[in-house]
Amino acid sequence: MSHFSFSTFCNWIKFRHLYLLDSLGRTKNMHLTAQQMNLSQPAVSKMLKEIEGLLGFEVFDRLPRSMVPTTLGEHVIRYAHMTLNDANGFVEQITSLHKGGHGYLKVGGIFAATSAVLPEAIMEIKKRSPLLNVEVVEQTSGNLMKMLEEKTLDLAIGRFSEQGQQQNFDFTPLAPEKFCLVANSSHPLSGEETVSLEKLFEWPWLLYPKGTPIRDRMEESFAKAGVALPQDIVVTISVQTFLELLQRGPMIGMLPTVMVKPHVESGVLTVLKTPLDLVPQYYGILTRKNEALVGPALEFANILQHNAQQILAAEKQPIDII
Repeated sequence: MSHFSFSTFCNWIKFRHLYLLDSLGRTKNMHLTAQQMNLSQPAVSKMLKEIEGLLGFEVFDRLPRSMVPTTLGEHVIRYAHMTLNDANGFVEQITSLHKGGHGYLKVGGIFAATSAVLPEAIMEIKKRSPLLNVEVVEQTSGNLMKMLEEKTLDLAIGRFSEQGQQQNFDFTPLAPEKFCLVANSSHPLSGEETVSLEKLFEWPWLLYPKGTPIRDRMEESFAKAGVALPQDIVVTISVQTFLELLQRGPMIGMLPTVMVKPHVESGVLTVLKTPLDLVPQYYGILTRKNEALVGPALEFANILQHNAQQILAAEKQPIDII
């Protein structure tokens, strides 16, 4: 086929073609792809040539020991992968509904969201739809957006970490995420009313990896204070490791306030008051650009927004001191 157009593509392409492209893109091996598709290798080779004939260019470079995607081929493979993920989500939804269920919802959240706003919203939607199958993925904002792009998530709770991300995703702000500096309650600095910057740097620090929004916020706070980052550091993105190290040793870390609240209330950790200006950062609902939410995903997003508005309204109310 020499003329590639939307109509010829729709009339000709089949899901087995997309499966072949996705499999070959992952394995880079014709033999393994043939095994996965339960076809002979000549049959897979013939199908690939037919696909390339439709497109008008080679999707893979044939090397002696592997099949390497061409520049255009990478776009084709990415489309095949996204479409299959989308189809898989559709099948799961329909299967659940057909069996009398309430569908399937897969959401992602940054670490702070999974400890606060997500659990509340999940409890609410499960009250409304007890048979709704909910799956939660905890990741960084960057990884969540990648999963959204690949259509393995319905929506995510996160924040933009790069300017260019706004071109591919819609963002509905929920609330500002406040940060604080914490240490374990037996730390020598825990009893001080205000801790100077000089004393802060006498102790080891826990930091998130470079490029993560919370690390960027910390570097911004340090820059405003006119100081460099600490030298005695441990870097981790694991929340569990972060909290364990804080509790086990005389370390200092910057974390979202909502994340450490239970540990502070139980007396395990203490918040350090310092001259550092820890500017809050908004988190919110991330969705694919110009793709409207439907069904459980839309209901879940509405619950998240309602809960966020209630919390913000409560914070603005004056507190009576008796």
